[in-house]
Amino acid sequence: MATIVSVGSGKGGVGKSVIAANLSMLLAKRGKRVVLADLDVGGADAHILFGMLNPPRTLTDFVERRVERLEEVLQPISAHPFLQLLPGTGDTLATANLHYAKKKRLIRNFSQLQADVIIVDIGAGTSYHALDFFLMADHYLTVATPDPTSVLDLYRFIKLAAIRRVLSAFLSRDAVSEVLSDRDFCSIDEVIQAVEATDQNARETASRTLEGFQPHLIVNRISGKSRVNVLQLKKLLKEYVGGDVTMLGEIPDDPAMTRAVRSYLPVVEFEPTAPASLALNQAADTLLAELGKPAAVPTAPAPSPEQAA
Repeated sequence: MATIVSVGSGKGGVGKSVIAANLSMLLAKRGKRVVLADLDVGGADAHILFGMLNPPRTLTDFVERRVERLEEVLQPISAHPFLQLLPGTGDTLATANLHYAKKKRLIRNFSQLQADVIIVDIGAGTSYHALDFFLMADHYLTVATPDPTSVLDLYRFIKLAAIRRVLSAFLSRDAVSEVLSDRDFCSIDEVIQAVEATDQNARETASRTLEGFQPHLIVNRISGKSRVNVLQLKKLLKEYVGGDVTMLGEIPDDPAMTRAVRSYLPVVEFEPTAPASLALNQAADTLLAELGKPAAVPTAPAPSPEQAA
């Protein structure tokens, strides 16, 4: 069964899709069978990064049941035989705003893909879709830049992802769900305490659900003046999740990244010796080491009011 790595961010424009595409290419170069799945519903663009302007099939074909299996949507990447792309959706209002049942079917079918690693590029922000696609993984990777707004938005994203993960263990009309949905929390410990205060029998369930929730971090577009914000982000995340955040890499602000995107290629393929490429290679090696460790237990989408949407 494939190992799923989700790639999320608190805001758009931090280079999340570019990071996901490059890591996918690098893992394929290391002999892994890799699927890059674009689940940025409403804003899918991973295919553009590989020069695939009009994919013959996309996730829309699966969502609308024009094909029954996800593997029928997979598109080969000519640059490497071990890498395949699952082009995203969002062509219509219906596919950009997936119904709850369609989202559950999509998540369920990921287990049937034949691959060693599935890297899931999810949409930015804290919508139910983004959080649920993020939490379906075995390993979580977040991307931010040192900009203060990115630091704050990623902190918010991880907070809400943790709460959403706990909500997955309770019914939507459960008292615990109502408490978690209406409050802000400064740490995972506060989440657990709030659960216990509402229902003493629920603490063990919540604690077990949060075991292994330790998102990894890549900080993109690092420059000499940005170190303070990186340290601040690591401090905030450590305080919230209750442990050290695993840094997968710090990618320098490198014009080669822009040149590569404009050439429809991952930078590791376009300019292998560029500073960003070298940093991404180190990040890929660190990610491979992390994949060898025990994974988190993926969660199903939490019941919520959006089911009726």
